[in-house]
Amino acid sequence: MRVLIMLGAVLLSAACGSGGNSVAGIGESAATGGTGGGAPVAADISVLMMGNSHTSFNSLPAMVAAMVQAATPGRTAVSVEAPGWMFLDERLGDAASLQLIRSRRWSVVVLQAQKYSTSGQFEYSTAEANEWIRLAREAGALPVMFPEWPRRGVAETQRIYDLHATIASKTPACVAPVGQAWDLAQARHPGLALHAGDGNHAVPAGSFLAALVIASAITGKLPQDTPPLAQFGVDANIQAALRAVATETVQTIPPRLHCPSDRVVGQS
Repeated sequence: MRVLIMLGAVLLSAACGSGGNSVAGIGESAATGGTGGGAPVAADISVLMMGNSHTSFNSLPAMVAAMVQAATPGRTAVSVEAPGWMFLDERLGDAASLQLIRSRRWSVVVLQAQKYSTSGQFEYSTAEANEWIRLAREAGALPVMFPEWPRRGVAETQRIYDLHATIASKTPACVAPVGQAWDLAQARHPGLALHAGDGNHAVPAGSFLAALVIASAITGKLPQDTPPLAQFGVDANIQAALRAVATETVQTIPPRLHCPSDRVVGQS
């Protein structure tokens, strides 16, 4: 399973995209750390993101909010990151996370950090993810599952996606095909770096690609229509290539395959 290693403040400030999770063996435990969720800011569309360092690094929540706002002209969007870096089963026992999801009616809740076996030989409970989906719907939100991208050189995209699809088959939720978008980007553009030096986390371009797919799951809009966003440190030409890859991915694997009855966020 992917497990969070707590980082020192100096390392976080110096290399936001290169620390965080590492691959661990069975029996190792997760340490929590990371960012806290502040009071939600008033906006037409509110996105609550629950995950670990894969969600937190490179301002991915802010990327999602900017893309959602761009896709819904005339509306404002904000993202709020739940406090701490936790697996979904751990977060279900976290009072601050439970208070946050119940604190208001959310437009969207994005769920990342389902435990999975890196070897494929073990199974971890998914009941907690299903409970988070139920809580998201109770809060009036569209639940969106965020399967992690594969580690560098490891063919695990389909296994990770299928795990999340199985969760959504029990309790309906959208499933963003993030890993498939990464695989396609690396096939189309072999020289494009998406992974950080640890082979696990993302550089800003990798987070940007994930955010494009997640935003498409939320709005139903194609990533190709997202305007350039200069504030996230991703070159405009790379953004264009990523938009094309994300568009092809969501057209092939619709994020709303497992949530066909849900409304599109941002539509009247």
